Amino acid sequence: MRVFNFSAGPATLPQPVLEQVQRELLDWHGIGSSLIEVSHRGPHFSAVRDEAEARLRQLLAIPDDYAVLFLQGGATLQFAQVAMNLLRGGSADYIVTGAWSQKAYREALRLAPALGGKVRLAGSTEESGFTRAPRADELDLDPNASYVHVCTNETIHGVEWLDLDAIAATGVPIVADMSSHLLSRPIDVRQFGLIYAGAQKNVGPAGVTIVIVRRDLINDPWVGTPSVMQYAAQDANQSMLNTPPTFAIYVANLVFAWLEAQGGVAAIETVNRRKAEKLYAAIDALPLYENRVEVPWRSRMNVPFRLRDESLNERFLHESDAAGLKYLKGHKMVGGMRASIYNAMPEEGVDALVAFLHDFAARHTA
Repeated sequence: MRVFNFSAGPATLPQPVLEQVQRELLDWHGIGSSLIEVSHRGPHFSAVRDEAEARLRQLLAIPDDYAVLFLQGGATLQFAQVAMNLLRGGSADYIVTGAWSQKAYREALRLAPALGGKVRLAGSTEESGFTRAPRADELDLDPNASYVHVCTNETIHGVEWLDLDAIAATGVPIVADMSSHLLSRPIDVRQFGLIYAGAQKNVGPAGVTIVIVRRDLINDPWVGTPSVMQYAAQDANQSMLNTPPTFAIYVANLVFAWLEAQGGVAAIETVNRRKAEKLYAAIDALPLYENRVEVPWRSRMNVPFRLRDESLNERFLHESDAAGLKYLKGHKMVGGMRASIYNAMPEEGVDALVAFLHDFAARHTA
């Protein structure tokens, strides 16, 4: 029996995709072996890789002058890789809205002296407990920066930030970590110079990292950048400068096909909005729970919440687990609970969680 998996990542995958992987694992399309046992340079995997790129381009309307790369190392490697490819001895702005953008900022700050560049903190909401994104008048943006880095959805703190017009107005290329909400709603790719995302939220299993980057930005990496970390080199070799994560790319292609079958990104956004509205409505209506993120910046993908009576935390987790609502414990940095409701989380899973919230509150509210 499948449970409702609210893990933040690696996260739940669409059941039809898992069933197809199961069917094809021993014999992919009649070749007598799985796809993950054949050469990454052979015709079978090459066709899948090309299909995955074509599908992703279609789903996000990615322009032709942007490279689509399937890399490794997770979003965490991108914290260094972005700076090594784009800083070019200049200055970069970082805006910190939670744990992941803070990690990206600290990594770039550590590397900047070796790269001959400078990294600036252009805005932060740490003082407010990372409960919102910064307002335009709180930003200190350098119009001459090489790029400005943001995390558009903070998986741990549950802050989603989409109105980047104040940043875009500077004309500086925006680099966005979209790991936990890529493909959950339409985006204008042209607003960004570079987008990166670990796959293990909405794209597929852990192991592949999506990078979408404007090609005119990647021709002058820092001289010490290893070739495998140079975006231009990976683009020239179709992400196969080294052996790519073939299984993760194969499954990602199936997820893209599943998303097409749902009606595409606009259609899945409608479902995601409805799921999030149901969950936040329950949290707000029941005095036992609270979500501390300011309403305009509440994430549709990652919903952290707390029990006002924290002595009930372990009982809540035990009972929800027994009810088939798995992995609701919050990140150790913030505590409490967290429900990650990515594309593959069926609406009935959110309905089941909402029903449990009401039932638990009825039994434990004085």
